[in-house]
Amino acid sequence: MHVLLVRDDREYLLAPGERLETDLGILEVPSDPTSGETVETHIGEAFTIREPRLPDFFDHFERTGAPMMPRDAGLVLGETGAGSGDRVLDAGTGTGVLAAYLANAGADVLTYERDEGFAENARENFERADLADAVEVRAGDLTDEIDSLLEEGTADDGDASVPFDVLTLDTQDAPAVVERSPELLVEGGALAVYSPFVEATREVVEAARAAGLREIRARETIQRDLDVDERGTRPSTRGVGHTGYLVFARR
Repeated sequence: MHVLLVRDDREYLLAPGERLETDLGILEVPSDPTSGETVETHIGEAFTIREPRLPDFFDHFERTGAPMMPRDAGLVLGETGAGSGDRVLDAGTGTGVLAAYLANAGADVLTYERDEGFAENARENFERADLADAVEVRAGDLTDEIDSLLEEGTADDGDASVPFDVLTLDTQDAPAVVERSPELLVEGGALAVYSPFVEATREVVEAARAAGLREIRARETIQRDLDVDERGTRPSTRGVGHTGYLVFARR
């Protein structure tokens, strides 16, 4: 279990018993911390203990590149309906943001990451978020592992939950996996594919059509912040509203 130590605009994620050292002094997180409790450094500076929610971990995960934004992860959850009791097959773990959101919603997630270092980092992130029991991280390329994965599901001692309820992809070779999605998904199972490039999105749509999937939808995700002050309210001119492209489909 990890907790947040919060003071004004400062926020630190620590485990019970860990030591915080800042310019405001030194303190040790209590062994049994309580949300809302106030603790002080050795020079009397106060911090409030807060139980983190999943969006807090987005800021505190150790990153391996540009992670999926929470708003995109939320759209995946909303469109696929992934939740309690579902088995999700994910590829392109990266920092682990999408897998964490899926697990937090109650799904059991099997995720593939080609880079062993990225995979280990993601495992540590899931530990921080207390989601390690709900996410299995395998180092490898899902495209190369599909046949062996399906064999696991047909073996006498294999995982009876193969095929999966939901398939989520954030990989360059997503079209190759989409082509085989009918083997990986239960009837009515949901597919979600994220891509930063519109050209790749077209390839995914074409692969989904060729695979005989239905309810195929391609979307760009755009969100604008609002500036609210005494003069009035208007869209912010700061930041980039676009994050990426998502393709959804059903078997």
